[in-house]
Amino acid sequence: MRNRIALVFSFFFFTSLAAADPAAADDRTICAQRGHDDRIAACSRLIAKSGGRDAVAFDNRGAEYGDKGDYDRAISDFSEAVRIDPKYALAWQHRGAALLRRNEVDRAIADLTQSIRLDANNPNALNDRGMAYAAAGDSERALSDYNAAIRINPRFKFAYFNRGRLYAGKGDHTRAIAEYSEVIRIDPTYGYAFNNRGLSYRDTGQSERAMADFSEAIRLLPRTTLAYNNRGDIYLLQGRYDQALADFNDSLRNDPQHQSALVNRGMVFEKLGEVAKARADFNAALAAPQKYDSAKWAMDKARERLAALDDTSIKTVPATTTSVIALPGPSSRNDRRIALVVGNSAYENVAALANPARDAALVAETLRLTGFESVTLLTDLRKDALTAALRDFARQAEIADWAMVYYAGHGMEVGGVNYLIPIDAKIASDRDVSFEAVALDQVLNAAERAKRLRLIVLDACRDNPFANQMKRTMTLASRSVSRGLAAIEPEAGTLVVYAAKDGEMALDGEGRNSPFATAFVNNMRKPGLEVRRLFDVVRDDVMEATNRAQKPFSYGSVSGRQDFYFVAGK
Repeated sequence: MRNRIALVFSFFFFTSLAAADPAAADDRTICAQRGHDDRIAACSRLIAKSGGRDAVAFDNRGAEYGDKGDYDRAISDFSEAVRIDPKYALAWQHRGAALLRRNEVDRAIADLTQSIRLDANNPNALNDRGMAYAAAGDSERALSDYNAAIRINPRFKFAYFNRGRLYAGKGDHTRAIAEYSEVIRIDPTYGYAFNNRGLSYRDTGQSERAMADFSEAIRLLPRTTLAYNNRGDIYLLQGRYDQALADFNDSLRNDPQHQSALVNRGMVFEKLGEVAKARADFNAALAAPQKYDSAKWAMDKARERLAALDDTSIKTVPATTTSVIALPGPSSRNDRRIALVVGNSAYENVAALANPARDAALVAETLRLTGFESVTLLTDLRKDALTAALRDFARQAEIADWAMVYYAGHGMEVGGVNYLIPIDAKIASDRDVSFEAVALDQVLNAAERAKRLRLIVLDACRDNPFANQMKRTMTLASRSVSRGLAAIEPEAGTLVVYAAKDGEMALDGEGRNSPFATAFVNNMRKPGLEVRRLFDVVRDDVMEATNRAQKPFSYGSVSGRQDFYFVAGK
C-alpha cells in the first residue's frame, strides 16, 4: 500500500546575455526575457539579422524551447551557439541540461564538464552535472558536485535539495530532512522541499510531520500532483478513505495519468467494495505512460490488485467490514487507547512475505472500529523508520491508558534476545543482528508509560530467514540461534502475545491473512470478551485452523482488579 515515490527534478538555469546593438534593443530585451510570448520570434529576428552568427540569440531561443519541453529544437539551438562560440560556457551548460532531460546521461556529463572547464565558478553547471552523475548511479561524484556548488554559493537551494534527494535515496533520512530544512530556511516558498521532506518524514514513521509538509506543499503548489498523492497515501494507510479519495482525485485532476495516484485511488475503491471502479483505475495505471520514478511500483501493484480481485476471497471483504462497523462501544469511553500497527512484507534481502501488510491493515481497521482513538498503520519499514515509529509511539503512550503494538513480519531470537526484522536488514553473521534488527525490548519500552494496559502482539514467529546464510562468530559461538522467538517475562501490567509459542513457528496460511491475524480480528469484535480470555480463544481457534500445528501463547500479567475489553458487553 505504501507508495514508494522517489522524486526527480531536473532544473534548467538559463541566463540571458544581451549584446550591445542599439538598432535591435527591443528584440534583445524580449529575447533575453524568459517566458515572454514573443521571445522565440524576437530571437529568430536577431539570428536572421546577424546572418546566423548571434550565439546569444541561439542560446536564448534554445532556452525558451527547453522551457516549453521541445528539447530537440533546444539542443539544436544550443549546438549552434557553441559552434559559433566554442568558449560559450552557458550554452554548453544549457545543452547538457537539455540532454539530461532527454536521459542522454553520458552526453550530458560531457557537455557539463566542458562548461565547468570554461567557468569553474558556475554553481548551476556543477549542480546539473551532479544530477547527471546521480542519474548514472555515481553518487560519490554527484555529492562532490553538489558540495562544490554550495561552496560557491552557500544559499544555492537547488544543490541542497538535490543533496537531500541523494541522501534519501541511500535511506539516510536524517540527513535528507536536514537538507530539505535548509532549503526551506533559504526559501520558505519552495513547495518541492516541503513535499520531499514529507516523504522522508513518512519513511521514518513521522506521519504527522509528513502530513503537515504535504499540506504546505499543496498550499504552495496547488497544481501539484505529487503532494496530493503523497498525503492521500497516508490517509489511505490510516483508513481515512474519504480524505484519501479526495486527495487522489485532486492529484489526478492535475495529472490524469499519474500511475501511483490511479493505483492508490483504486485501492480506496477496493476498500469501499466498489470493485468495478477499482478495476478501472488499476487498468488505467497499466495503460498510462511511465512518467514518474514510482512507475514500477505502480505497475506491479496494479497487476497484484487485479489478480487479487479475480480471487473469489476478495468478495468477503465488504461483508467483513460491515460486520465490524456494527460493534458496540469500548468498555470505557474515558479510556485513551492508542495502537501502532506494523506489517513488514517487502523484504529486500530475503524472500518477501505475502500476508503481513494485509494482516496489519486488517488489524488496524478493526482497532479503529473498536474504539481506539489513534491507530498508526505502517508497512514495509526499514530500520530507521521502525525505530522512529517506536520513538513517536513512546511519546504518545505517556498520556494513554492502553498502548498496543501489533507487528507482523519476520522475527528471530539470538542468544535469548528477540528481534524484529526490518525490511532492509542484512544479516550475514550473528554479530550483525543487534545492528540490523530492532530488539523486542525497544518495543516494550515504547509502550511502558501507558497507565493501564500495555499489549504487544507479535505475529513474527516465522522461521529464521537468514539461517542458511548466517555465520557463527568464534567469539559468539555460545549464542543460540533458534526457531521462532524466545520466552519472555514482561513486567506486571504488560501482556505479550506470540502467534506461536516460544521456540515454535507461526504460519502464513493459504488465505489472504495469517491464521493468527484472522483469529485475533474475529475475536476482537466479540462484545464482552475480556482480553485474557480473548487470547485463550484465539489460541484455540488457531490450533483448530492449523490442525494443532501452531499454538499462540501469552506472556506476562495484567491487574486482576479490573477487566479489559476491546468491545464492551451489552
